[in-house]
Order: sequence, then structure tokens, then C-alpha cells
Amino acid sequence: MTFDHELRDFPIVCVGGSAGGLDAYIRLLSNLPSDMGVAIVIVNHLRVVATQLHEILPRYTSMPVELINERLEVRPNCVFIIPEKRDLHVLNGEFRLKPISKPHGWPDVITVFLRSLAQHWDGRLIAVIVSGFDGDGAEALCEIRDIGGVTIAQAPNTASQPDMPDSAIASGCIDYILGPEDIARTIVRVASREKFR
Repeated sequence: MTFDHELRDFPIVCVGGSAGGLDAYIRLLSNLPSDMGVAIVIVNHLRVVATQLHEILPRYTSMPVELINERLEVRPNCVFIIPEKRDLHVLNGEFRLKPISKPHGWPDVITVFLRSLAQHWDGRLIAVIVSGFDGDGAEALCEIRDIGGVTIAQAPNTASQPDMPDSAIASGCIDYILGPEDIARTIVRVASREKFR
């Protein structure tokens, strides 16, 4: 299957989180319009427990919420959820799943996906790091910013587990430090700027 370059020239918003992330995902999605023209990808790192986000989050958004499967097409105005025990990549406008490359210790699935986006996605990138333990995602933020992407960390005082936002901020490559509702407003503003560039 081939993809028209133009069809893939829309922003992807990667929202990476872990412990305490559900509150941030809900507050974020509740404040995002359904017709922004961006794809929302929630990368919540789980090694063992099956994710239930694709069952919970449809209550808080009118966008379709889909659990990612192999070669699923990336589409705007949708919310995509990473399955457990998988690394997530993007290639030729499709999601690709691989066995988790770090099965022990803290996962780095957010870092893996952000690096894949930096290498293989044509549209604008917005990386958002929310509540969670450890520092997944932080190592890839400078790469996102180097290619013109926007990086956002949840304000640590609004996160139930501030480790991941703290690590993101410590990377020195964060553009905005905001609460979830203000993150939503910033995503809308960036997406609108993309439409009229």
C-alpha cells in the first residue's frame, strides 16, 4: 500500500505517561476539539498489565479511540493507544509494533516511539510528557526539537508522579511546562498554525 505524502503531512501529538497518567489523559482529551486535524498517540508504558485506556478514554472525547495493531494507518482526528508489552514505531504512514526491547527495569517505549517519529514522520511533531515514574521520553526530546517539533512537559505540581515531567524538564529541551488544560490549549494553537502556514 502506498501513501500520498500530503496525506501524512499532519501533526502527530505523542502523549507519553505512566503512573498517574490517566488523570492527565482525561483532562487533556476533555479539552481538545475533535476536528483539529492531528493524530493523538498515547504511549502509556505497561509491561504486564493489559491496557484499558481504549475502553476508558472514549467517555472523554468524541474522537475515535483505537488500540493500535500492526500496520494500522495513522489518521488525523483519532486517538491511538499503544498496546502493552510492545515497542511502537511509525513507517510509511503506518504503525509498526515490535516486542518490547527493554522487558526488565523501567520501559523506554516513549523514547523509542519519539525517535521513530523524528526519523520517519513527515508532519509536525508535538511531544507531551505527563505524570509517571522514571524518565521515559526525556532522551528523545532534543531530537524532536531539533527537527522543529514542539515539546511540552506537564507542570510537576499538577502531576501525581512528577518523575517523568521532571526528567523531561531536566533534558533542557522543553518548550512549555503547563497543566493539562493549558497543554490542550497549546496543542490547539500549534495545530491551527500548521493549517495556515
